[in-house]
Amino acid sequence: MSSCKKENTANDTPKDTAVKSYHENFRPQYHFSPEAHWMNDPNGLVYNDGTYHLFYQFYPDSTVWGPMHWGHATSEDLKNWKNEPIALEPDELGYIFSGSAVVDHNNSSGLGTAENPPLIAMFTYHEPKGAEAKTSDYQYQGIAYSLDNGKSFTKYAGNPVVPNNENLIDFRDPKVFWHEDSNKWILVLVAGDRAMIYNSDNLIDWTYLSEFGKDIGAHGGVWECPDLFPLIVKETGETKWVLFISINPGAPNGGSGTQYFIGDFDGKQFTTNQTDEKWIDLGRDNYAGITYNNLPDEERTFIAWMSNWEYGQETPTEKWRSAMTLPQQVSLHKNEDYFLANTPVASITEGLSEASIKISKEENTSSFSHKDLNQSAVSFELPKPLKDFTIVLGNAEDEKITISFDAQASKYSLDRSKSGLTDFSDKFALPIMEAPADFIDSDSAEFQIFLDASSIEFFADSGANAITAQFFPNKPYTQFSITTEDEVKNLKITPIPSIWKDNN
Repeated sequence: MSSCKKENTANDTPKDTAVKSYHENFRPQYHFSPEAHWMNDPNGLVYNDGTYHLFYQFYPDSTVWGPMHWGHATSEDLKNWKNEPIALEPDELGYIFSGSAVVDHNNSSGLGTAENPPLIAMFTYHEPKGAEAKTSDYQYQGIAYSLDNGKSFTKYAGNPVVPNNENLIDFRDPKVFWHEDSNKWILVLVAGDRAMIYNSDNLIDWTYLSEFGKDIGAHGGVWECPDLFPLIVKETGETKWVLFISINPGAPNGGSGTQYFIGDFDGKQFTTNQTDEKWIDLGRDNYAGITYNNLPDEERTFIAWMSNWEYGQETPTEKWRSAMTLPQQVSLHKNEDYFLANTPVASITEGLSEASIKISKEENTSSFSHKDLNQSAVSFELPKPLKDFTIVLGNAEDEKITISFDAQASKYSLDRSKSGLTDFSDKFALPIMEAPADFIDSDSAEFQIFLDASSIEFFADSGANAITAQFFPNKPYTQFSITTEDEVKNLKITPIPSIWKDNN
């Protein structure tokens, strides 16, 4: 989120105390988190020359939100991440809020060469004095370019490239992509409670085209972090366009969340027949996610901030705060209606040894204990149509997370009220997270649960339903049980080693 949060200097952690151990309490071991200090939205997700770039909102002077920079990490496989130097720092035009990045293959901007096309980052400038004075023109869009594949950036001398001439409030979060059919660069950004669409020949001179969303979708808070991209419907082979819009507050389970729309885009305007609200993840800790630009074969890979603005600055971590979700493959499906599914990319568990679990079974309950449960993936299958089931994950301290499916109501729920530390915020434990179910057309449902120290990502029915949540246990979780009248098949656990071994 690039929301105009007031600067908070509580719990400051000076930048010279950055730690490299990744051994702190609650520290994820196979999700990306910064070495130290505050992080929120993923920015500038782009693939280039074998490198996945993850830029992100970063404040290097504290563990709470402050003047925004773009932090930077890189990966060759979307699993193992390398921390890089800060990519963009505030300047006289303002803080560096959220945005995106593209490879300008044809050097349309003139900022590189034909032999060495530039990597272009587009971001929102947030001018703090104007924001504090409550003016209406304190956010506008700038660009920076890199000629060394993101190792360093030069800010464009003519910034801002999209000035705020209309004095729009919350005018921010540019997502840029190349649109083949119109032979133009397309820019989608948000202003208050709607998305605005522009095009350009050169990434510098932009023409306003249309807006979307004034009278559709959830409007309980500010719209943020748009993303627009095509996907092929798995069942029909048709191509539809997907628009992500993050919203804070106003998510169905409280605080921050990311809604999406399925429709069509003609190079100028996005339209949809959708009338109901749809959400990429119905947990409370999946926000501001966007997809990678420049991936091959029309793949869409998504990363989100694994937190919520209702309590994100209060979570009980000391030297670092916040992690990203796992990178997830997004796919589009249709049964009675269109819906998205998302599952972690294959590299997360690729090449790892999985173990089939010999389960003990009493009164329709299958259970096991495993010392590596808190850093693992658990998978299993259930026949369709699904019957009621309840999953409990916990520890010997009777701290637990409960996941349930209600067949009559056709919904999932996740309860973390007894998961461990919850009193750091009165908004953390409740409400119980509920998720109306979508179903992929198949005879059985595949489930995956990824636990990593202080996070759980639950993917039901091959990702047709997702719930992401943080939790902060006093002891690692080692116990798993599932209660159902159905036969649980192919129950397996895959321990996942730390990606930070070089820092240990």
